Amino acid sequence: MTLDQPRRIELRRLLADDWRIWRGLRLAALDEAPHAFRSTLADWTGARDSEDRWRARLTTVPFNQAAYLDGSEAGMVSGADLGDGTAELLSMWVAPFARGCGVGDVLVGAVVAWARQIGASRVSLDVFEDNLQAQRLYRRHGFTDRGPIPAATSSERMERRMELPLTESSPPS
Repeated sequence: MTLDQPRRIELRRLLADDWRIWRGLRLAALDEAPHAFRSTLADWTGARDSEDRWRARLTTVPFNQAAYLDGSEAGMVSGADLGDGTAELLSMWVAPFARGCGVGDVLVGAVVAWARQIGASRVSLDVFEDNLQAQRLYRRHGFTDRGPIPAATSSERMERRMELPLTESSPPS
């Protein structure tokens, strides 16, 4: 591929039978970017690394997408319906080789589109305060900072809540 050719980004909706794909992406994310997640690699490996657990994750969280850049696994995202008109964007990760290629934009857009389909009035997410790159991505899509989330303990890292209202006049992501 030459530098002037556009990169091809494709999404795949993951269901319980796709647990191996989700497992590979999630473990890669926890290994490569432990600073970006509340869960740790240890939380999902060892005795806890079971097919049943991975299938359950893809069943209890209703919207799960894998992103492919030029045919290679490049990222993931999930969406949950919180039941109060809020859809939550979670578990977002883009592989290092795919950063800056639009994969994150496509993944955010997929969750926003799904939220609209389920009739949500807003999309929210929590992001660590020091994850400035992720915050910039979300701001580009119209998310605003709603403030810090109180930590349960003094040893926890600070997170911020970001939110995107989904109104008739809000632009699609």
